[in-house]
Amino acid sequence: MTEYILPILIFLGFGALSGILLLVASKVLAVKGDETASKVLEVLPGANCGGCGYSGCEGYANAIAKGEAPINMCKPGGADTMKAIGEILGQEAEFVREVAFVHCNGNCDATDTKYSYTGTQSCAAVERFYNGKGNCPFGCAGLGDCVAVCESDAIHIINGVSVVDPTKCIGCGKCVKACPNHLITLRKETDLVQVRCSSKDTGKVTRTVCKNGCIGCKICEKKCPEGAIMVSENHALIDYSKCTSCGTCAKSCPAKCLVTFSLCDTQQK
Repeated sequence: MTEYILPILIFLGFGALSGILLLVASKVLAVKGDETASKVLEVLPGANCGGCGYSGCEGYANAIAKGEAPINMCKPGGADTMKAIGEILGQEAEFVREVAFVHCNGNCDATDTKYSYTGTQSCAAVERFYNGKGNCPFGCAGLGDCVAVCESDAIHIINGVSVVDPTKCIGCGKCVKACPNHLITLRKETDLVQVRCSSKDTGKVTRTVCKNGCIGCKICEKKCPEGAIMVSENHALIDYSKCTSCGTCAKSCPAKCLVTFSLCDTQQK
């Protein structure tokens, strides 16, 4: 019997010794976490959307703790999250909310399709066939790749074109990345005038494919009192460092491809 007891005791002894050594090693070799980063991570919304430019909330929290990132980059968290981070770090900053905007108004009433598409119901898929099924090669495909990635139910296909509800949008930017025609951008909610067209065709060509398209007539450019709008590559571009959101350009646009917002249209409820 003793010939079995001794090996068992030796085995148990080695096990106990190994456990002790592992415990000591875990204490000695442990990498201490950044307490500031942990506190910042606790107040972040946990969306992990990447809208801040980092891989997720933890990456952003670490960057803030190291002084490598400003405290006002969390778009889903908004001003409340920025304020909470500021209280942790003893900092102040200004937060301007951003929301998505679709630069296309080529709905079913304004344009038509050049062929019937029955393949994979994806904008990225249909764009591989002759620049999409729509007559305008720059327009919204209307198959909802942007809708599929939106986690806040802020974007829907209405009358054949993507439309954003700015009161729901959290500004994560996933729809921006999902659009194969690059029609969606994030705009500051204080930028109240937007161009609803991305066509680079001449006015004559644009008119033949879409009634709502920018024809590059330059009336908006001439009417703007601040010199904030110019026509480049056959469509209007706005310099928001000059724009006062007076709406003169939108009122003068014969194609009605300029739209104006009020702050109450964009602020979350």
